[in-house]
Order: sequence, then C-alpha cells, then structure tokens
Amino acid sequence: MEILTRNQKKVKKLITVISVLIPVIIVLLFQVKFEGNFSFLPHIYAVINAATALVLIFAVYFIKNGHRKLHELLVKIAFLLSITFLVMYILYHATTEATKFGGEGFIKYLYFFILITHIFSSVILIPLVLHTYFRAFINDIKGHKKIAPITFLLWEYVAITGVIVYLMISPYYK
Repeated sequence: MEILTRNQKKVKKLITVISVLIPVIIVLLFQVKFEGNFSFLPHIYAVINAATALVLIFAVYFIKNGHRKLHELLVKIAFLLSITFLVMYILYHATTEATKFGGEGFIKYLYFFILITHIFSSVILIPLVLHTYFRAFINDIKGHKKIAPITFLLWEYVAITGVIVYLMISPYYK
C-alpha cells in the first residue's frame, strides 16, 4: 500500500491538474491565431523529437548498466526537450494556419492513423511522465520501476511518430 505525505498528495493532484490543463490549453489555442511568423518551427521541433527519442534510449541503457546519475541527467534532458517541443508546438499552431496533408489513398490513411495515435498517446504521456518522474524524485524506486518501462515505450512512440508525421507532412508546408 502506497503511503504518501500531505505534500506528496498535493503534488499528485497538481500532476492531474497539469495533465488536464495542457491538452485543454492546446485545443483552445488552436481556436485563436496570434501575430507572428513561426513557420520555421516544425523543422526545429522535428529535430527535438528525434533527439528526445535518442536521449531516452541512452537513459535506459545507462540505468540498465548501473549509471543512475547519468540516467537521471538524460531523463531531465529528455524532459526539457519535451517542454521545449511543447512550447514551440503551441507557438507554431497559435500563429500559423494548419497545414493540410496532400497525400491520397493508402498514404493518407496511414498518415492520419499515425497522427491520431501520436496525439492520443501524447495526451496519455503527460501524466505518465510526471508520475514516473515524481516517483523517482520521492525515491519510490519500486513504483518508478513499475511504470517507467510503460512511460519509456509511450514516450519513444510519441517522439518517433512526431518525426514521422513531420516527414510525411513537410512537403506540404508553405
């Protein structure tokens, strides 16, 4: 049975609030357009997604080989890369009209399948990353080890499919 302090319970509630607010804010910002030209950002945040995927792989490699401090550093880097991606993603979509995918036939269905699973997975990923990080932070290593593999696989999926979505839609950017 998990016993949490009052502050830890507050953090878990905060994680829930953040996990709901981020997708809601993104959806709301899609409804509003601000001035600015940030059309270059998808090229940058595709690289950030690729870097995140690689950093996560190295983080798992190092923890499996007993290098806890390096693992912690790499996870923090992956977390910062993901936050940077999120800020750029919001900035781009709040200032730029959506790009329509121009492919047809099977490739169109494949693109939308990847895009939809990417978006759905990214929403699920937010609380998973925060809870996994929180468990490590409070030194609940057993709890951390329990959910970290799931978090890793989903985070990898989101990072890699982010790159794939970019590569598939990039010919249609204006």
